[in-house]
Amino acid sequence: MTLVVITILVAVATGLGWLKLRRTAYLVGALVLVLYFGVGCGPLAGLLADRLQAGYTANTVIRQAPASAIVLLGGGTELVADGRAPTAEIGPLAYARVMRSLQVYRDCKRVNSVCFLLVTGGDPEHHGATEAAVYGAMLRQLGVDPADLLLEERSLNTFQNAQNTAPMLESRRVEQVFLVTSGIHVRRSLLYFGHFGVTAQPVRADHVSPTVAVLPLSYNFLIADLALHEYAGVMRYYVYQLMGWNVRAMRPGSL
Repeated sequence: MTLVVITILVAVATGLGWLKLRRTAYLVGALVLVLYFGVGCGPLAGLLADRLQAGYTANTVIRQAPASAIVLLGGGTELVADGRAPTAEIGPLAYARVMRSLQVYRDCKRVNSVCFLLVTGGDPEHHGATEAAVYGAMLRQLGVDPADLLLEERSLNTFQNAQNTAPMLESRRVEQVFLVTSGIHVRRSLLYFGHFGVTAQPVRADHVSPTVAVLPLSYNFLIADLALHEYAGVMRYYVYQLMGWNVRAMRPGSL
């Protein structure tokens, strides 16, 4: 996304130069350099990511409750051939989420007898297996009781994760919800789940930071792109809310 923006600005600067609007072209060109080196060398990428992750912790406060749920949000799958028929495996951005949700589940079982691990995610990438099914299979291998494992396999994005998960939590009268996802994804996830009446304790599965360097690094552009995707998702929610395009909200805290 950042490179697309930079490319567009380069085209604009070139067009302005062709139109003899040199001063404006120089200003746009200077903006291109600031964005390219600011993101690629780390400072701007760090600013974007840190504002999303600030205030969220990997720790949990588990209280006694009749029913608790750990909601694991999907983070993609990878289609791997490996000399055999292609199979879907956990994506690189999702491993930390799976491990953190397992940790919270085990901690919850020490305090409460009823703890569900609700894995959410369909197959938006058309890999032949849902995120919920792939992650669920790994969690069963790691010792999660199949009776405690719930799969939500219809959603194709975070908003649908919240929309489809909320009634599952309500039907089981869950009183304590832990929302496990990547640190950079927490803010948008809480916004969407709150829209459907789910009050959750956020659990940050990971934290991303750019590498400060003299020359631009592709890794820093990746972090910036992930952050911009989150900002765009938050902005879209409020725009849709203003236009009345979002699914009707439930009263916050109703679950």
